[in-house]
Amino acid sequence: MWWWSSLVLPILLARVCEAQRNYDAHDYYAVHLRHGVQPEDLSSHLGLHYEGPLGELEDHHIFRADERQHEYDHIETSIQELKWRRRRREIGAEEPHILDHILLNEKQELHKRFPLVKREPSPAPPGLISRQSKSEIKDYTQQGLDIAEELAIADPNFQAQWHLFNHIQPGNDINVTGVWATNITGHGSTVCIVDDGLDLDSDDLKANYFAEGSYDFNDPGPDPKPRLSDDRHGTRCAGEVSAVRNDICGVGVAYDSKIAGVRILSKIISNADEAVAMNYAYQKNQIYSCSWGPPDNGESMEAPNILIQRAMVNGVQKGRGNLGSIYVFAIGNGAASDDDCNFDGYTNSIYSVSVGGIDRKGLHPYYSEKCSAQLVVTYSSGSSDYIHTTDVGQNACYDRHGGTSAAGPLVAGIYALALEVNPGLTWRDIQYLTVLSAVKVEQPSDWTMNTALGKEFSHQFGYGKADAWAFVEMARDWKNVKPQAWYFGPWLHVKHAIPQGEKGLASSFEVTETMLKEANLERLEHVTVTMNVEHTRRGDLSVELKSPTGMVSHIATHRRNDAAKEGYVDWTFMSVAHWGESGIGKWTVIVKDTNVNEHKGTFTDWRLKLYGESIDAKIAKPLPLPKQHDDDDHDVVHTQTASVATTTVAVPTETGKPPGNPDDHQHRPVNQKVSATTTAGSKPTGTPAEDEAQTDPNFLPRPFPTFGVSKRTQIWIYGAVTLILAFLAALGGWWWWMRRKNLRRWMARDEYGFEMVDHDDDDASRPLANGNGVVGGKGKRRAGELYDAFAEGTDDEEDGDGVFDLGSDDEDEDEDQGRKEMAGRYRDEDR
Repeated sequence: MWWWSSLVLPILLARVCEAQRNYDAHDYYAVHLRHGVQPEDLSSHLGLHYEGPLGELEDHHIFRADERQHEYDHIETSIQELKWRRRRREIGAEEPHILDHILLNEKQELHKRFPLVKREPSPAPPGLISRQSKSEIKDYTQQGLDIAEELAIADPNFQAQWHLFNHIQPGNDINVTGVWATNITGHGSTVCIVDDGLDLDSDDLKANYFAEGSYDFNDPGPDPKPRLSDDRHGTRCAGEVSAVRNDICGVGVAYDSKIAGVRILSKIISNADEAVAMNYAYQKNQIYSCSWGPPDNGESMEAPNILIQRAMVNGVQKGRGNLGSIYVFAIGNGAASDDDCNFDGYTNSIYSVSVGGIDRKGLHPYYSEKCSAQLVVTYSSGSSDYIHTTDVGQNACYDRHGGTSAAGPLVAGIYALALEVNPGLTWRDIQYLTVLSAVKVEQPSDWTMNTALGKEFSHQFGYGKADAWAFVEMARDWKNVKPQAWYFGPWLHVKHAIPQGEKGLASSFEVTETMLKEANLERLEHVTVTMNVEHTRRGDLSVELKSPTGMVSHIATHRRNDAAKEGYVDWTFMSVAHWGESGIGKWTVIVKDTNVNEHKGTFTDWRLKLYGESIDAKIAKPLPLPKQHDDDDHDVVHTQTASVATTTVAVPTETGKPPGNPDDHQHRPVNQKVSATTTAGSKPTGTPAEDEAQTDPNFLPRPFPTFGVSKRTQIWIYGAVTLILAFLAALGGWWWWMRRKNLRRWMARDEYGFEMVDHDDDDASRPLANGNGVVGGKGKRRAGELYDAFAEGTDDEEDGDGVFDLGSDDEDEDEDQGRKEMAGRYRDEDR
């Protein structure tokens, strides 16, 4: 029974605690402890209650305080008190303490969370959507009827499900009926709808409902039933995937797959609960469909909390028997507000498949956002129609489902079909297949050829529309890609004002073959750029990333509603446009501020990260879990990071045409920021004098530092330092000379200012032998004796051996002769 207590009991304990969790009455803390540390020891020390493990995150735990205290943090206060006591030497720093084993702690505060918004269609601008006239309505063709008969599909709304088989605009569907004809319908696959609930009593879903993979985090319990009047979104998304063949509504893309529900959108939940939700039953739930995110208002710039990030990394590394959980996210509905999915930390994650929308005519709808993180598009509302699916109720249907919310589940359904034919696909294999099987959307856009793949990419459509037949056929014989590898570049200092107007500020970095070999990185998949840009109006900014092949990613775009004053603060942008490239060569980031107004900004720094397929699978290691301050404290992962050499350009330039720069550059460790003024990898241009200045950025030879500034500035710095040192040296010499002079004067003088004690007054009237007129002959002799007592040196000793050996030899002889004469005169007087 030991296995029951060690494995099952913690899970049951966590379930009970989830059901009883009350954030209004108690404070809760998520804590990451060093491996092997018992959480009960920490709870005992802090006086907190141990709630249990934090989902599937290893060594992460939840603790509860007895009372809710809004402004008090039990754990952080205890840590600061320990530091204070160590400063006071009350506790030795070398003595291990239970608090030293806390690697991450976070108080769960619901009021600080941004809302997660369902990505349902918003009202269209006037004139964009009109209802079909009766003359446009056509009878369904015999072909559709034949398909339904052949596949035993009796669902009354199947003929209206144009996204599955489009009779009015032939070819504008996901091309799935041929897959079904081969008896591939999702057997053995499980999709989890992370949303506002799932109607498990619906006749269209209950036969496929998967209870083991379902949970309600809003009203804690095992059944994620819709409980609020607007808890319909999740059920509609579920119907797109797994609605069964019957006589109700329509069918799902993978109508024989299992469907689970995780309810998180009906109330604000904690970061810890969302992290648990993203890993919920992750050995049995294979695909997580997420049709939500931060508000799509063109103003928000929000990312998942560190616990949620860790849960997603944990999911892709350990979920589904280490093949990796598959996360599908709707791209967002904010295009009409100039929103960009790269300002959404869920959709621009490398662990997400971000899905945009097209309408039944293959057009780009007014709501679907565009960005460099978008991988693929599929069908949703627009051009007078919507997605027809299941609704909440025993036999309810819905014919107005849309937005990118409806696009994401269709792709999740296609993945369920692929896992039936090849259950060994990893999460990255799924992304490769998505890219390679996508079909170009024949609409005008910024299509650009990715020469590494021989496929075009568009910020509106990604690599094209998802095609179920192409995807499944490619998946049948797919050979798994090698494990993930990565290269993290150094932080590059720019620290230059951004010019306003059409010209931008460019900064470049050279990636060498050696760097990527040391990083074990063979070819690219995802590219990210983490940036710090100060600006008084964030929405005025746009950023381009140019790869060594010349491929340009618009990683950030203007947003007219975004008036935030903080600019970009350690924000990570992502691009899939460079998929398959080698990564070797010069990467250039160009920041633009095209709105000429009173708002200005400064490009502070940036950092390039490359992710892709490893060269040698045997030495590949999993990416460590992200840390809370991976970027803002400039900490980097060392396990697969090479030392790099880099410089940066800090002059205005036209977009995509950074100026040439010298080959010379300085080598610095990758965990330090680099500051310079030129770009490595190009030949100098201009006059010989200018070329010479550019070619050698050092005013003095190594190891003298350049301080990351130009040669002219180095001359000024070193000149100023030299003048200061010369002045200090002169001042020190003058002070030493004056001190030496005063000492000589004090020790060599004949008159002594001591007032002698125990002498008769008549002693003062005695004439002095040397005739200097100073009172007190005997006193002076005593003074001479005191001097001799301290002057340890003798005539026989070498120069410099005496304690006060400051005078010359001639001066010593004169003093000796004077003392002898004085002694003789005193003897004469005594007689």
